[in-house]
Amino acid sequence: MASSSEGLTATGYIQHHLQNMTYGKLPAGYARHNADGTSTVLENSTWTLAHSSQEAKDMGFTAIHVDTMGWSILLASLFCFMFWRVGKKATEGVPRGVQSFVELIVDFVNNTVKDIFHHKNTMIAPMGLTIFCWVFLMNLMDLIPVDWLPSAAMWVTNDSHFFFKVVPTTDPNATLGMAISVFALMIFFSIKEKGAWGFVKELTCHPFFAPKKLWYLNIVLIPINFILETVALIAKPISLGLRLFGNMYAGEMIFILIALLFSVGLVLGVVGGVLQWAWAVFHILVITLQAFIFMVLTTVYMAMAHDNHDEEH
Repeated sequence: MASSSEGLTATGYIQHHLQNMTYGKLPAGYARHNADGTSTVLENSTWTLAHSSQEAKDMGFTAIHVDTMGWSILLASLFCFMFWRVGKKATEGVPRGVQSFVELIVDFVNNTVKDIFHHKNTMIAPMGLTIFCWVFLMNLMDLIPVDWLPSAAMWVTNDSHFFFKVVPTTDPNATLGMAISVFALMIFFSIKEKGAWGFVKELTCHPFFAPKKLWYLNIVLIPINFILETVALIAKPISLGLRLFGNMYAGEMIFILIALLFSVGLVLGVVGGVLQWAWAVFHILVITLQAFIFMVLTTVYMAMAHDNHDEEH
């Protein structure tokens, strides 16, 4: 793991590693600050890569984190190709090599889903497998020394300030995007299994509902139920996405702080090497656990969407 770039402060080094490669639109008249201290005013609105965190912020909501998108798609393609290849060449009898590893993962996820999800839906187990493997691979990128791939990208582009984050799950856009997709599936299956009216009743008639003799109390209880259930519903995708992001972001930050020790001196460099190894070993557990938690919670939410607690009042 390399030390920070020459002329870059510790704060600048950390900020550089935490900034995504952002592609977006800058408006006409925007003043771009160059590395030599000069400024360039854009004559026309321009789609370009951000040269600083401020430019990335000024690009607004339409900006795309190219590194997050690229690594996410690449790792998803790698996962799909590997499992497709193994499935195509799978043989009967005692599995060996990669087939044995793939079957172990499939059985593990399948058994976990069966223990949680007790309804009939052939999509849930494959979705759980996809989530577990995809999130694990994205998390696994955190074990690559923090300077290797960014330094290679700066060398290829000949740009010493080229932004290149390689851990998609340290980007809240990625984790919350996955969580929102899970949320959309929750709503879809809730309406599909219970009907639109059943879904509305679930939001307004639980957890409090007065007996028929005191029906007039529902005038007060229904708004309270709606607020409580809506907050609980919205909290699910937010907590799901932020939990994964927070844990992986913290892990990446620790790797970056350890990397700073290499630029201090030989003694602290040796200490940094020991800490890097120790944290990497511990982080193997973290990245696996976070992938498992994301998969389990998704399965739990799918089971909740299929559960019908409709009661006759």
